[in-house]
Amino acid sequence: MVARILDGALVASKLNAETAARCADLTARGVRPGLAAVLVGDNPASRTYVTSKAKTCVRLGLHSEVLDLPAETTTAELLAVVATLNARTDIHGILVQMPLPGQIDTQAVIQAIAPEKDVDGFHPVNVGRLALKQEGFVPCTPAGILALLDEYDLPLRGRRAVVLGRSTIVGLPLSLLLLHRDATVTICHSRTTDLATVARSADILIAAIGRKAFVTEEFICPGAVVIDVGINRVTSRTEVQAYFGDDAARLAELEKKGYTLIGDVHPRHAAELASYVTPVPGGIGPLTIAMLMRNTVLAAERACRR
Repeated sequence: MVARILDGALVASKLNAETAARCADLTARGVRPGLAAVLVGDNPASRTYVTSKAKTCVRLGLHSEVLDLPAETTTAELLAVVATLNARTDIHGILVQMPLPGQIDTQAVIQAIAPEKDVDGFHPVNVGRLALKQEGFVPCTPAGILALLDEYDLPLRGRRAVVLGRSTIVGLPLSLLLLHRDATVTICHSRTTDLATVARSADILIAAIGRKAFVTEEFICPGAVVIDVGINRVTSRTEVQAYFGDDAARLAELEKKGYTLIGDVHPRHAAELASYVTPVPGGIGPLTIAMLMRNTVLAAERACRR
């Protein structure tokens, strides 16, 4: 069996085209959707993510602002910035890039964002609305995964889904979304007994644990759909060959950048056993940003109705 690729970049492009059209409609009516991203400190990965999101905003017609705050920012100072953004009518979505420096109370910041501007879907109000199947904002990565499965007409009703990871950003909200679509859901974590056996029972296996190529052949039921949320770096030629074989493109990327990206799933094992698999990169990452854009436009549309 050779797994088919679930092309997240292609699906994200379709979603972005729809978002751009909705954004243009709002702008024509005098409301340009606006997203403010707050970056505290200068974590290189966080800056890369924020820059990518800002560029996508501009490309789709949204207004984008990036607020750079020093690493020494206090909780009170960040809360004051959030309060200002909450009050602005030209800002419809607020994104505070995580992780925050250790001195900041992350939960206090999340809870300070107005739920109607919480386009990340992290506020307790939106988490509760998701649990109860009420209107709110769904976290972007889980929403992107559902959009990907739908685009490829992969059924969820009656299927056994196993989610590796219970984070409030991916694992927990994704489990709720799958449950709402009538999948039978098992959430696994570091305390799960006989993890590989549980994972191997899945029709749909989602890995979101942040461990490089952790999901190997003993985790994957032949014919399963495998969704890889992880993003990790491989920095040695030996590792690249172990995970990708003699993949010339991967070896060239290693030579050029000093690393290549890999997910939480062993790519060769998944390719040999799964029916469908997401690539890393080009799988879930583009969908996460696409859903952030969609949530921001949705926030602007809802603001118009209030």
